[in-house]
Amino acid sequence: MAVYTEVGDADLEELLKEYDLGAILSFKGIAEGVENSNFLLRTESGSFILTLYEKRVAEADLPFFLGLMEHLAERGISCPLPVRARNGQALRRVAGRPAALISFLEGVWVRRPRAAHCAALGRALAEMHEAGRDFPMHRANALAHDGWGPLFEMSRQRADTVEPGLEAFVAAELDYLRDAWPVGLPEGVIHADLFPDNVFFLRDELSGLIDFYFACNDLFAYDLAICLNAWCFEPDNSFNVTKGRALTQAYEDVRPLGRDERAALPVLARGAALRFLLTRLYDWLTVPSGALVTPKDPREYLRKLRFHQRVASAADYGLH
Repeated sequence: MAVYTEVGDADLEELLKEYDLGAILSFKGIAEGVENSNFLLRTESGSFILTLYEKRVAEADLPFFLGLMEHLAERGISCPLPVRARNGQALRRVAGRPAALISFLEGVWVRRPRAAHCAALGRALAEMHEAGRDFPMHRANALAHDGWGPLFEMSRQRADTVEPGLEAFVAAELDYLRDAWPVGLPEGVIHADLFPDNVFFLRDELSGLIDFYFACNDLFAYDLAICLNAWCFEPDNSFNVTKGRALTQAYEDVRPLGRDERAALPVLARGAALRFLLTRLYDWLTVPSGALVTPKDPREYLRKLRFHQRVASAADYGLH
């Protein structure tokens, strides 16, 4: 979440004419995150998130994202829902951007996840994978492994200004993953961005998943690898195997991994680390001046990637 595009009073009033939400009580930008412009809107009817879609989010993909949230909610997954206007439409245009009003999900995200939080996340991830199996729409992963090379080219010339030797390191890793990337593993709808700030808790109970704007069809085990990267490292970038075990065991309680998925997990974890290294590198070098957004340091994922390069098997992540 971030603010790149400001929403004026006239823009907001024009939008709310299409809804029956009562008078505006408050409206403010949300500075966390890096992808879209987000605002917290409170009206006489309750609280909502207004999202203006920017940057990597293609307008043609929005029916997939919004439809997926409705589909998952119908199958018991706690997540925000698009608020439809009187005419039944969820998509609008605000301040020249495609936009949607989304229901407000109660909860807070955990800054320092414990093993119990990781276990709750593992169960929720597997339940989401199962719930999405019959979702009829399909979206290819716009940031899949075959897109990492072109993404790197957008930052390559300045990579070494972020970390000496980064250009050569990433180029070598891309060559490795190009040959090692697994094929034929179970796949379906994945979240692809399930970081702690996209998972809400109330009194240590998971209350819901948010921010489905990278959701796509890809390998289920790749989604799990993303979560290992996002949830199971300590602030000093050491891997916490207790958290890894909690996450993966809880996942397998719902959806057991196949032998081929287990064998591929170290490669998938390397790929997940590289994907976030590359997108953070691009954002670090190109964030617009004056934007209400704090880009995330790509070197965090460089250090995580170096850990994964030393992993011998999925047992190093806590899997039995």
